[in-house]
Amino acid sequence: MSFNRLTNYFSQGSQKLPLRLLLVIPFVVQIVAAVGLTGWLSFRNGQKAVNDLANQLMGEVATRVEDRVGVFADTPHLFLQINEVAIRTGSLDLADFSMLERYFWHQTQLSAAVPYIYFGNQQGEFIGVRQETDGTTTLRIRDSSTAGLRKMYRLDLLGNRGDSLGTEQYDPRHRPWYKTAAEAGEPTWSPIYVFASPQSLGITPAMPIYNENGELLGVLATDLTLSEISDFLRNLKITRSGHIFIIERSGEIVASSAIEPPFVTTETGEERRSAIASSEPLIREATRDLLTRFGSLEEIEAKHQFTFEFNDKRQFLQVSSIRDGRGLDWLMVVAIPEADFMGQIDANTRTTILLCCGALGVATLVGLMTSRWIGKPILQLSEASGAIASGQLDREVGAGWKPAPTPIKELEVLANSFYQMAEQLRSSFEQLEQHSRTQEQKVERRTQELQQEIRERELLEEKLHTSESKMRAFFEAMTDIVLVLDDQGSIEVAPTNPASLYEPDSDIIGLTIEQFFIDEKADSWLGHIRRALDTKQTITFDYSLPVGNREVWFAARISPMSENSVIWVARDISDRKQTELALRIAQQKSEGLLLNILPKPIADQLKQDTNAIADHFDNVTILFSDIVGFTPLSARMSPIELVNLLNQMFSQFDRLAEKHGLEKIKTIGDAYMVAGGLPVPRTDHAEAVAAMALEMQEVMKQFEADMNEPFQIRIGINTGPVVAGVIGIKKFIYDLWGDTVNVASRMESSGVPGNIQVSSTTYEMLKDKFLFEERGAIAVKGKGEMITYWLIGKQRGTC
Repeated sequence: MSFNRLTNYFSQGSQKLPLRLLLVIPFVVQIVAAVGLTGWLSFRNGQKAVNDLANQLMGEVATRVEDRVGVFADTPHLFLQINEVAIRTGSLDLADFSMLERYFWHQTQLSAAVPYIYFGNQQGEFIGVRQETDGTTTLRIRDSSTAGLRKMYRLDLLGNRGDSLGTEQYDPRHRPWYKTAAEAGEPTWSPIYVFASPQSLGITPAMPIYNENGELLGVLATDLTLSEISDFLRNLKITRSGHIFIIERSGEIVASSAIEPPFVTTETGEERRSAIASSEPLIREATRDLLTRFGSLEEIEAKHQFTFEFNDKRQFLQVSSIRDGRGLDWLMVVAIPEADFMGQIDANTRTTILLCCGALGVATLVGLMTSRWIGKPILQLSEASGAIASGQLDREVGAGWKPAPTPIKELEVLANSFYQMAEQLRSSFEQLEQHSRTQEQKVERRTQELQQEIRERELLEEKLHTSESKMRAFFEAMTDIVLVLDDQGSIEVAPTNPASLYEPDSDIIGLTIEQFFIDEKADSWLGHIRRALDTKQTITFDYSLPVGNREVWFAARISPMSENSVIWVARDISDRKQTELALRIAQQKSEGLLLNILPKPIADQLKQDTNAIADHFDNVTILFSDIVGFTPLSARMSPIELVNLLNQMFSQFDRLAEKHGLEKIKTIGDAYMVAGGLPVPRTDHAEAVAAMALEMQEVMKQFEADMNEPFQIRIGINTGPVVAGVIGIKKFIYDLWGDTVNVASRMESSGVPGNIQVSSTTYEMLKDKFLFEERGAIAVKGKGEMITYWLIGKQRGTC
């Protein structure tokens, strides 16, 4: 409602407002409205920013915890795999406990991630080396010499036995880690339990060891203390009162950032603490909210982010699953009170309220003083005008007949006007009396007309003001860049949001598109404008511009508005472009990894059909090789050095396979398998395999010279039909089956170190191009006697 309408409202009613109040109210209302609206918008924007910050913080914290737990879970299994390889290759003898003692001691010195590594067998014997918390190392052993007891010894800095620390009753076959691994038949985790000394929550990764007949020999295992994860969670310090905790699907706590033990002591012993019974209220209520939402913790699979109320305050919550493929299945929960972020915003809100109250008080005081300063002379003039209106033409204006002095120029002019008017009225009162009625009627009509015009004008101004405010708010709220240009590229209407590109205060009306964007692409953009005008159709394209210190992408639409002008609408699509780039990079990495595992035709077929893929090939050549002299060397080298050396050898073989266009099938220990003629058939598969076999011998001679070790390789080759493909639904591998594969393996195992033994089938295919020496008939397991040949080299004149 305008000031004039407010005045008319009170003038038509019975209530009259004093001038002082009318002067004060508009100022006070405007100040309160402006400050209040600003404070409310500040609070709302702050709350939205808090939501975004909380979700981003929870996501980053979850990623860090998942990485740390992944390292925590993978490291001990890596040690177990290295030990299993050493056992399988003969480098580590499970029956030699003195060797195991030295071997385990060296491993505990390598990494603090594996403080305790041990082995128990089916006869109840046990040996383990442990890095204690005080830095010392102890040995625990139970064999035929300990009379059924487990003895403990302190080890010195060189791993030699020292003082005896006592004995205890112990049978590894009855322990949870041994039973779990024996039942699983593969690397797995024991259930979480409370360690006896020192008392702490822990878990045991274990690996069963089998002999060649598939009989269980024993179990390798390590101990991991879960308090390391809790210490890491406490050190993250996400917010003042936020918490991170990891629980099992049963609801029992694995690790927590709260300062509380993950188990409680009862009359029956130590029991795991459930998250629903945590002494930390936020952990307890967050778990209760998860159970309410999902019904059971078993139902939670993907990552979820949401909020819940606790003590009438909002809490942010994120839950995600942690799995390692070996039986580890935990839930990670991040809970953060909204109040940790809202402290400064609440303080700003209180400051805004105080500023509003202060502004209200100051505006009221200033308004009262101003209205009093202005109102006093006006009141005097009002009394004088009232007297003149009543016919008292000799009434004094101010202190005397002359107008009273006033510091306000307009009021002084008004007082003088009253004085002159009184004089004129006095001299012409009689004349006015005669025409008073006519004049009064004219004045009344004119007054009514003026009042009507004023009311209409006020209504029109109010509508225009409302429409202008709505349009201004509409355009200011737009985030797109909007321009109106002519066919020469000159800007006719300013953009709605130029501040997102350049200086907002610059006058851009009349500039050309080259001057506005300052970019060499402007010439092509001018071509888009003219094509839109010529075709009378909308032209769309994407472009990028340097804005500040970053490259911003826009999606532009140019639509004709008239014969010689277009409207240009551009939207910021930088986030979409970044997402598309990230997806392309991820797809390229995934494609490269898949092609490194499977042949390209098989990978392409597997993308279309995930069922078992198996093809028959009538004629392929298969090569098996085994490195001779590798086992004695493994006894003198650490497992890591052994694996690195084997990797160097097999990398050379991989390059030879790629050079001759052959398909590497797999490696088993120090054995290497390659095939020719699949998955894409070829006629010279036998020649390519024979050539690679000869070059493999040269590679081994080079290693023998470099390492000064007696390395030799035993190679067997056979040719015939096979079935090849991928089976199963996980961890795909391209493999071969058939009697041809078995005979090729027998050619290798029955061969002589440093020689290449081939079957008669392969010999018949290569005898015209390669040099052979007949070995004669040999006994082949499962095949009886077979005529075999030694591959010597290539015949002269062949490539």
